Amino acid sequence: MNDSSWGTPPHAGYWGPSDQGPAQGAAPAGPTYDAHDAQHTRPMPIVPDGPAEPRYGGDQDDDRGAARLSGPLFRDEQFRDEAFRNDRFRDETTSAQPYAAAPQKQNPEPMPDSSQPAPAPQKKSAGRDLGAAIGVGVGLGAVIIASLFFVKAAFVGVIAVAVVVGLWELTSRLQERKGIKAPLVPLALGGAAMVVAGYVRGAEGAWVAMALTALAVLVWRMTEPPEGYLKDVTAGVFAAFYVPFLATFVAMMLTAEDGAARVLMFLLLTVVSDTGAYAVGWRFGTHKLAPRISPGKTREGLAGAVLFAMVAGALCMQFLIDDGTWWQGLLLGLAVAGSATLGDLGESMIKRDLGIKDMGTLLPGHGGIMDRLDSLLPTAPVVWLLLVLFVGSG
Repeated sequence: MNDSSWGTPPHAGYWGPSDQGPAQGAAPAGPTYDAHDAQHTRPMPIVPDGPAEPRYGGDQDDDRGAARLSGPLFRDEQFRDEAFRNDRFRDETTSAQPYAAAPQKQNPEPMPDSSQPAPAPQKKSAGRDLGAAIGVGVGLGAVIIASLFFVKAAFVGVIAVAVVVGLWELTSRLQERKGIKAPLVPLALGGAAMVVAGYVRGAEGAWVAMALTALAVLVWRMTEPPEGYLKDVTAGVFAAFYVPFLATFVAMMLTAEDGAARVLMFLLLTVVSDTGAYAVGWRFGTHKLAPRISPGKTREGLAGAVLFAMVAGALCMQFLIDDGTWWQGLLLGLAVAGSATLGDLGESMIKRDLGIKDMGTLLPGHGGIMDRLDSLLPTAPVVWLLLVLFVGSG
């Protein structure tokens, strides 16, 4: 078949010389043709395909009497004719219905009923198991009070245990999340010694123990390959300062004659500050305090922490501390609210960098030990210093 066959008019019955002039009769439905036709067509079998169908011109094709042909050479024309009819049918249908509706979904979603009441707004969630948190808090408070007022040395032991567990949590999370291997053994031994030295020898003993602990971290890390040495020892020195050294100020408060009352006031003010921030922020908080660090903290919560801590500070200084006055308690409460909030934000910064929510799971409803020490650790030196300035070291 040559290329000129694609120019055949669509109403032609079949290919051959009969298309070039008027038809004399029906074309034979078979392979018989004369020699003149043989010069223009190839001998192919012609199979009758049923009654001839009128084409687009109607009767103009019937007078030819040509039967429908099928075969390898005629399939192209049949396909072309079929496509032409489909296109023409689609065009006619589109023109007859230019604005046909789009097909509907099989299962359309029901429209909301305006008569139904709107769903009630969800209540704010505390984010933790309050029952477990309160139970654990009461248990810890009982242990602290019992050791604090009966045997001071036992309370020093409680501080040392809390320090060691906190160091274990911190170093474990650093290794898991950042691959930093701060040596735990010298940190734990030096941290416990730091607390005891602060209780026995005061600030001087605490600083000496801190220096020796840092040196032990540097030497201990030398037993391993040098890769990562700098980041490991840096993290170790940071951990020694952040956990045991700051906790040593609690032990130094205990050395005063009214040391138990001072420590109790320190704990009460920190807890009251956190409680006020939580209660006011949960109920009225709308303006974020530091959304990139801790999205849950609000400015209203900070105001609640300041208010609660100042009131508690005035009462504690007036009735618990010898020679203390209410206005000193106001200043102390303001300082505690600020240091506790900064400590909480600092801990949140560390956890956000590590990609974790809690430092541990030891305390149900609270997380780990470090999640409870975050506000206490930076507050301890603030309270110790202000008490020394207000009423002396006692």
